[in-house]
Amino acid sequence: MKTLKGPAVFLAQFAGSDAPFNSLDGMCKWAADLGYKGIQIPTWESSLIDVEKAAESQTYCDELKGKVNSYGLEITELSTHLQGQLVAVHPAYDTMFDGFAPKEVHNNPKARTEWAIDFVKKSGTASGRLGLKAHATFSGGFLWHTVYPWPQRPKGLVDMGFEELAKRWLPILNHFDDHGVDVCYEIHPGEDIHDGVTFERFLKATGNHKRANILYDPSHYILQQLDYLTFIDYYHERIKAFHVKDAEFNPTGKQGVYGGYSDWADRAGRFRSLGDGQVDFKSIFSKLTKYGVDVWAVMEWECCIKSSEQGAIEGAPFIQSHIIEAAERSFDDFAGGEVDKDYLKKVLGL
Repeated sequence: MKTLKGPAVFLAQFAGSDAPFNSLDGMCKWAADLGYKGIQIPTWESSLIDVEKAAESQTYCDELKGKVNSYGLEITELSTHLQGQLVAVHPAYDTMFDGFAPKEVHNNPKARTEWAIDFVKKSGTASGRLGLKAHATFSGGFLWHTVYPWPQRPKGLVDMGFEELAKRWLPILNHFDDHGVDVCYEIHPGEDIHDGVTFERFLKATGNHKRANILYDPSHYILQQLDYLTFIDYYHERIKAFHVKDAEFNPTGKQGVYGGYSDWADRAGRFRSLGDGQVDFKSIFSKLTKYGVDVWAVMEWECCIKSSEQGAIEGAPFIQSHIIEAAERSFDDFAGGEVDKDYLKKVLGL
């Protein structure tokens, strides 16, 4: 068993143009003052990290890490959710996803893909220089529009989709392997890797690549009505990152999983601040501890009801209260000592 690290916070939902959220120093002080011990850094926020420079300069990485450490914090992971999304994009989403890429590759899907792959690789180099062991990202994909198909999917389409997805990610996975970093895909609707079955499809297509791993976020499983506790039993060896995020699912006579295109506040399934939803975090932390999953417990805040300020304040103590100090001995291990075979024979009547 192993004690989870934390509490930590994903900075993406809080970064902004106003102080203290517009600089790494400001966000570090803010997070530390709230009781967080780690930060997950979104690589698309140039005010927090320069990935190009981090990929080239160990000195820059040492200084960045030193700055974070000076506030009593650690970097948990870097995140390329937005850039990872662009590794594989179906043409139906080209216009909307162009907004995640530099203007010079807009309206040019091939150039956008090449840019995304290069950026994610550089983030792997940066992660290695920072001494990180895990990296958070999305897979992107080609098949989401066929998830509930009509007309029916042509035979072989799914296999081809995952073969192409693996083809694009394998050079990235190999690059991360060179730097000793796990790629942790957030299992997420909208991505081709959105549940256990699709993760297994991708894993098989990559030849069971050891760096293809999971960012576990139970909120996305609540919204899919997936058994998020048994998921840990199946995949705990591949869980290398953890988003602590709450959600609720309250179906009505008018809407269910698909939400009727409603705004978040009006959907049957919606994300909530920690403790306000339906996720059984006590059981999750127990299972992760039991299996010795070595991860940071990182709050990802997304809520359509509660303010981000209140969510951030409540997040650190919520996570801290759920972290279990792993037992070093059994509660009834009063005998202890070395194995005494003569004594054991007596107990067995031999």
